[in-house]
Amino acid sequence: MGDRLCRYCQKAFQPSKYRPDQAVCGEAICQRRRRSEYHRVKIATDPDYRQVCLDSPRKWRASHPGYWQQYRDDHPNTVERNRARQRQRDQKRRLRDLANNNLVFDLKRSAAEVWLVGPGCEHLANNNVAIAQILVFTDGIRRGTPMPGSCQQQPSGSPFDSAP
Repeated sequence: MGDRLCRYCQKAFQPSKYRPDQAVCGEAICQRRRRSEYHRVKIATDPDYRQVCLDSPRKWRASHPGYWQQYRDDHPNTVERNRARQRQRDQKRRLRDLANNNLVFDLKRSAAEVWLVGPGCEHLANNNVAIAQILVFTDGIRRGTPMPGSCQQQPSGSPFDSAP
């Protein structure tokens, strides 16, 4: 049997004599990708497998009713880190929902430049909602001079930063 190229890392490998159709090398990261791809396809195509995958954690939680409460009590640092990450995810979701929201008025007809300022605003494009800090410069920049970078390159500030 000759060497083959791994489907994921493109490195040459010798297939197992027990698996002559082997398409993925033995590296841990490639095997992990192979298993997750199989799992994703199997869930999409096999309703029985999908149902077993849904029922398994439910059964475990039913047989271990106080596990997560005990875990949170025993690991307060993890709980706080998870709460901080959830606040970040919530903020990103709110900002994503604001992107391309043009409820206030059409700023394109305005002669002024409008910059949105605040942490997290670097991902916004065409956001014209007035709940963010807005700086308006009417004649601060002469026409013909290069404009500053896009809104993604500007300093940022957000009304959602009032975390304690």
